[in-house]
Amino acid sequence: MHSCGSRKIIVWILCLIFSLSHSILVWASSPPKHLCRQDQRDALWEFKSEFHLSGMAANEKTQTWRNNSDCCSWDGITCDPKTGNVLDLNLWSSSLNGPLRSSSDSIGNLKYLKDLRLSECNLFGKLPSSLGNLSDLTHLELDGNGFTGELPVSIGNLKQLTKLLIASSKLIELSSLDLSFWDTLRGDVDFSIFLHLKSLTSLDISTLNTRSIFSSTLHMVSPIGSLALASCNISEFPKFLRTQTSLFYLDISQNQIKGQVPEWLWSLPGLEYEIYLLDISSNAFKNPFPLLPKSITFLSASDNQFSGEILKTICQLDSLETLVLSNNNFSGSIPRCFEKFNTKLTVLHLQNNSLSGEFPEESVSVGLISLDVGHNQLSGEFPKSLMNCTGLEFLNVEENKFNDTFPFWLRLLPDLQFLVLRSNEFHGPIYSPEGSMSFPKLRIFDISKNLFSGALPSDYFSGWSEMSSGVYTPDNKQKRFIGIGFSNYLKSVVLANKGLEMKLLGTSFNIYKSIDVSGNRFQGEIPKSIGLLKEMIVLNMSNNAFIGSIPPSLSNLTNLQSLDLSRNRLSGKLPPELGKLTFLAWMNFSYNNLEGPIPQGTQIQSQDSSSFLHNPGLCGAPLPKTCSGGEEATINKDKEEDQVLSWIAAGIAYVPGVFCGFVIGHILTSYRHEWFKKFFHYFS
Repeated sequence: MHSCGSRKIIVWILCLIFSLSHSILVWASSPPKHLCRQDQRDALWEFKSEFHLSGMAANEKTQTWRNNSDCCSWDGITCDPKTGNVLDLNLWSSSLNGPLRSSSDSIGNLKYLKDLRLSECNLFGKLPSSLGNLSDLTHLELDGNGFTGELPVSIGNLKQLTKLLIASSKLIELSSLDLSFWDTLRGDVDFSIFLHLKSLTSLDISTLNTRSIFSSTLHMVSPIGSLALASCNISEFPKFLRTQTSLFYLDISQNQIKGQVPEWLWSLPGLEYEIYLLDISSNAFKNPFPLLPKSITFLSASDNQFSGEILKTICQLDSLETLVLSNNNFSGSIPRCFEKFNTKLTVLHLQNNSLSGEFPEESVSVGLISLDVGHNQLSGEFPKSLMNCTGLEFLNVEENKFNDTFPFWLRLLPDLQFLVLRSNEFHGPIYSPEGSMSFPKLRIFDISKNLFSGALPSDYFSGWSEMSSGVYTPDNKQKRFIGIGFSNYLKSVVLANKGLEMKLLGTSFNIYKSIDVSGNRFQGEIPKSIGLLKEMIVLNMSNNAFIGSIPPSLSNLTNLQSLDLSRNRLSGKLPPELGKLTFLAWMNFSYNNLEGPIPQGTQIQSQDSSSFLHNPGLCGAPLPKTCSGGEEATINKDKEEDQVLSWIAAGIAYVPGVFCGFVIGHILTSYRHEWFKKFFHYFS
């Protein structure tokens, strides 16, 4: 009886467990009674309460909403099934009738909303700034309403927005609209919206990712003053500009416009005296070069197909501050005019053309901040009139035929940050005992592939503050330099980094701090003061005749990523301290007279053997040559000691592990045996 009763109890318990388990599974798989979050429902209910509904219209979705029900079941609402957040509010053609109130706007509290569709809802008034709170919004459809006033600045906060429809709205007070870098996922954009913006004076739709054709669909009825159409897939010059007589800022760069800049652009009434910025760079414009208005301040025509000599009429542009004609086919000499006619010129970029002859002293405006004439065929002496440009920050003359000694007067330029004399015929020493070679703000120093010679004193780099501490703060003049139109005429230099030549562009200059004196005839020892330049990223002193040992002070360069000391006459051992440079990803010590074992370190050992070749006395990994005698014995001893320690550690961990495993196994085995014994006893 006892055995039978026990079996019944066990069976009853098993049935109860099964029933409870089933109930739990059913409960867990069933959705909660109210999925919608309370704050989301309150925001929606407040939104509904703002309007005077149009009665019992069949298309009035909010008529079915009930405050005591789950808002995720309401018409026009879609929720996230896991979180209950409202993702989609679609009240298209719901005849809400009324303004979107800016004081309460309840909609701005739906911060997880991705899709908002209020098209053709008889809405009017100003668009509320609270729309800018919907940072996850990808679709916003407000067309077919009667909105007026200005487009709120907060719309710019919608970084995820890919679709915006506001057609038929009467934003008559809107004066400035910036839709640049807006990704419409290659969709169509209805540009008829601009026909209603009668107060619009500034429009920027640069880099708008759309498949629409601007030149045939974009029309403006308002007097536009500032227009930016950069990178908009334009293939012809916009004809609607014929009606614009108040234009003072025009950017149509980075398109595919071919042919000539139309002459009618400069014959528009009043335009000759108003336009101050014109950017036609990165197109396919050809000759003739446009006749420019005297009022122009900024001109960028780089990356086109202009050829022939640079017109001397440019000299008459006495308001010109920025002139960028890089990457064309200009030939002949540089016009001799800027110093005499224009003292305002701050940026002169003529890189990568076929300009020849001497650099005329008269072409140096005392106000220059940036000068780039690299990759031409200029020859003769370096223009000494540059010493009067006390605000000069960027100087690049790479890949020319300048034949002169080092311009020691450059140390008189207090703001010089980038100095590139690479690949010319400069010669002689770069050190003068008459004065210090201090460059307190220098970030890039590239004098490679010249004929410089002589030795450098031990303290040569002691006055290079910017590379030592990096505490320099840009002043107002530099802010002016990187201000208007800076992105349209990017600075560029070729930099040897990690054994390869890379082109440094634009904002990359803020990152790199480098010294390249390779490919010259320098002698003597590497200055120990090189260790002061703690902010340096790239150091290249290869292909010279440096002697002596590698200074251990190099280990202070904790930010160094690339180091090239190859093809010199260096001797002695590799400093073991170099193994501490954790950012040093590439190094080359080949073709020297170094000796001894290669230091053990992750960064050094990860290098290819070619980084150490042709040093007869070097030995050890990654070279195939092993070290002999005491050196090899020391290395092997260290390896053996490491192996012994590893085996001891493994043994210490193994014994307790085996013991614990045995004890746990014994307990589990005993427990399992006893449990099975009792189980079969109950069911026997």
